Amino acid sequence: MAGQADNDILLSELTDGILRLTLNDNQRRNALSTEMLARLSAAFTEAADDVRVRVVVLAATGPVFCSGHDLKEMTAARAESDKGHEAYQQLFAACASVMQLIVRNPKPVIAEVAGVATAAGCQLVASCDLAMASNTAQFATPGVNLGLFCSTPMVALSRNVGRKHAMEMLLGGDMVDASRAEQIGLINRAFEADQLTAETMAIALKIASKSTMTIAIGKRAFYEQAEMPLREAYAYTSQVMTENMLTRDADEGIGAFLEKRSPKWEDQ
Repeated sequence: MAGQADNDILLSELTDGILRLTLNDNQRRNALSTEMLARLSAAFTEAADDVRVRVVVLAATGPVFCSGHDLKEMTAARAESDKGHEAYQQLFAACASVMQLIVRNPKPVIAEVAGVATAAGCQLVASCDLAMASNTAQFATPGVNLGLFCSTPMVALSRNVGRKHAMEMLLGGDMVDASRAEQIGLINRAFEADQLTAETMAIALKIASKSTMTIAIGKRAFYEQAEMPLREAYAYTSQVMTENMLTRDADEGIGAFLEKRSPKWEDQ
């Protein structure tokens, strides 16, 4: 973004339809502070409506991708007359809202994880549609070690990895390396650290070359049907495909395939 200061806690750059949002608050280990959550909320809301944005990549500077909530900020809230009750409610509601903005965003969101992602930081990774990581990245939901079970991170985690794998992370609180994270489905792929950004951007550009309308339809349907019983899911997705078939881009894409030419998307 033109004119953006290097010390801004959230950097933004749009190139070739790829919006790179970079957590840049190393002093707080890229924590999901109240300020960071507000910035992410605004960025994802704006990206959803910006026709220039086709894919979002969420990255971070420094050795920590995201350390989760700002524990110093949370501890300071205990000084309030209600011992922080209202502040904690607002914080967790804001965090849940950001995670849902990612899932509901019509643009695919890819996490690019070069460092450590813990607690709500691990939740952030799990909430993204895709996650690519360096082979030195690590993940954990260590709240149990602090007497604060990772209940909200559990929501995203349990929807992306098997229940027993999720419970192992939640109950043990131990670090999981990139290889194990890929094995259990927390991330898609792990790369050499010096190849991570290039590989992530290659995937992002591939997705960006598709019809954004088609991607938006498919992403929404994916998450909607995942929460439905089998019969209801098939009924819903059958209706979605029927409506998708009536769009201009479906007509163009099928026609281009049959005519052995490249499609020309109009995103409608």
